[in-house]
Amino acid sequence: MRSPRRRGREAARPGRRPHPTVRAPGGGAHVRRVLVTRPDGRELCAKLRALGWEAVAVPTVAIVPVAPGGDLDRVARRLEAYDWIVVTSAHGAQALAAALARTGAPRPTRPRWAAVGPATARALQAAGVQVAVVPARYLTAAVAEALGPVEGLTVLLPRADAASPELPRLLRARGAQVEEVVAYRTVEGPERSRLPLQRALMDGIDAALFTSPSTARGFWRLAPEPHRALAGVLVAAIGPVTAGALRALGRPPDVVAEEHTGDGLVAALAAAASPPVR
Repeated sequence: MRSPRRRGREAARPGRRPHPTVRAPGGGAHVRRVLVTRPDGRELCAKLRALGWEAVAVPTVAIVPVAPGGDLDRVARRLEAYDWIVVTSAHGAQALAAALARTGAPRPTRPRWAAVGPATARALQAAGVQVAVVPARYLTAAVAEALGPVEGLTVLLPRADAASPELPRLLRARGAQVEEVVAYRTVEGPERSRLPLQRALMDGIDAALFTSPSTARGFWRLAPEPHRALAGVLVAAIGPVTAGALRALGRPPDVVAEEHTGDGLVAALAAAASPPVR
């Protein structure tokens, strides 16, 4: 016999469309199944499961390394030329570390390193880099302020091909000489995630976590009817930039994390929704 929860979902959805149990944020919403869209979602899923939620990982963005022998390797060989190296994601940190390893370039001693947040700082530290600056607010724009005076200084930004232009614009406005290099590429809506996402939506989700504008756009590329798929679902954004992307897509988030990290996102979900009773 089917469980009451499964039967209730199927009776309420034409064509097996999910009918989640979530209610309005702040009103004691009951959330059981949480969709995690980030490409490296294992740690986030583990934290959700530890609190009693059922985490469903479907990356709506794929991370693709750049080919060896390109601009990233060229830059890796001359890191001593920069005053600052500003890294805005753990993927960027790992990509630059890999370029250093395959080119055999010596570890630079001149530049100071800045990380957008604690996860990026940990990735740099794992590569043997001493991080000088992590802004109090984990936003790319906050990095520009955290560096202090940068007029006349050279700043390297190893980033995704789809990174926002805001940070280089802010740094150049303050007089820095900025060089950007693509450290990795993002594929929004990777085809291999299409069927897993459809299955997750068919089974029903109660909340969806978006950790970057790319994860939001990737969801929209993959879901057959994204607005309908998120109807009645608690939508949570890791920060204001991701929230802005969701608004641009026509689905404002219900929750925006105050601390723009995975931990902050879990805390925001916990404040808005009740984990299922074990």
